Amino acid sequence: MLQQILHDMYIDPELLAELSDVQKHILFYKMREEQLRRWREREAWDALAQAEGLRPLKVKRAASNKHIQWLLGADGEVWVWVMGEGPGDKPYEEISEELIAERARLQAQREAEELWRQKEAEITKKFRDALANEKARILAEKWKVEMEDRKAAKILEERIHEEFKRKEEEERRRGEEQIRLQEEQRAKELYWTLKQAQLHCQASETEEREWEEQLRRSKAADEERSRRAQRARDEYRRHSLRAIQKGTVAGLSTMFQELGQNPEQEARLHHRLPSGSPPPPLTRPDSRTWERPLRPLSREIIVRWFKEEQLPRRAGFERNTKSIAPWFHGIISRESAEDLLENMTEGAFLVRVSEKIWGYTLSYRLQRGFKHFLVDASGDFYSFLGVDPNRHATLTDLIDFHKEEIITVSGGELLQEPCGQRDSPPDYHLLFE
Repeated sequence: MLQQILHDMYIDPELLAELSDVQKHILFYKMREEQLRRWREREAWDALAQAEGLRPLKVKRAASNKHIQWLLGADGEVWVWVMGEGPGDKPYEEISEELIAERARLQAQREAEELWRQKEAEITKKFRDALANEKARILAEKWKVEMEDRKAAKILEERIHEEFKRKEEEERRRGEEQIRLQEEQRAKELYWTLKQAQLHCQASETEEREWEEQLRRSKAADEERSRRAQRARDEYRRHSLRAIQKGTVAGLSTMFQELGQNPEQEARLHHRLPSGSPPPPLTRPDSRTWERPLRPLSREIIVRWFKEEQLPRRAGFERNTKSIAPWFHGIISRESAEDLLENMTEGAFLVRVSEKIWGYTLSYRLQRGFKHFLVDASGDFYSFLGVDPNRHATLTDLIDFHKEEIITVSGGELLQEPCGQRDSPPDYHLLFE
């Protein structure tokens, strides 16, 4: 299955949706490796053709004194920061919203300050003129009154001055409140105007700017894929060394071959199989009578595939017994698997027949949520698609191996408690009829 994806450089969207994040990362890394391999092969062919005179030599450009020096981090690698993806960073949409709101607020504040300066000038001029007129009137009256009335006139002037001052303060407060309301309204109007302008600008970006953005994202993605690929290589080496030390794969393969050489011991299945059902054949089916399609097309084809190819390999059976393993299930959906695992503890698991690929799906219970791993059975071995590099002779070998070894380093998944059947007849009865 993986080789077909790498050959076509394409994966079905429905199949991609079934992969976990770790599986997607490793699959993308392998597709990137295949692209690099093809590029190097083409470059080598071009160089050979040029050496034999089949193609003209490429004209090299003149050397330039221009160069780029990347900023390095503490680890000596190129320092990359993707806005919105660093620890503690806000998402790009939230930052964009805050920038737009801040721009609208500052613009509204500037306009409000300008309005307030105009309003304040009007208020000051209004009361200054009124006060000047009142002073002129008082002075005119002072000339009419006698000298002994000068004290009373001064007191009256102070009272009038205080009254005008009080009215001025009230007018200022009303003006400030009016400007504040106008500022808030203007901020909202500017926010939506800038928001619409931003959406319009994003819709009409030029091709050059899109290319620069894609180049920046591609570089950041390449850095991230390099780091993930390094982690995947470390995990691969750890699994390989562990398997070599324990001899798990080799031992289980030998046991599988010994069981396949004794068909008389598999005459009848355990009582878990439907009564009267014939024992599964232990020889490979005739390729002339069964030709497997490229991918599962219907449940009937999946059932036939299981009977033709998987029963001879004892898929779903416990080791050295005629009993079906408690973790084995039939063709059930992701939702049904999660419903079965809902009330179980972390580490519970089940294996169901996949409707997306020729293989199975291992559904795993997390402390909060679930994970689903695709198991490729299209070849002569069983392995996780894009996660576990180890190959296993039987499906039971894969399950037993990961009861002691975690599936991924990042998740630390360890198979602990199998999830059995809930209904009767069991959901796998069509596979053994």
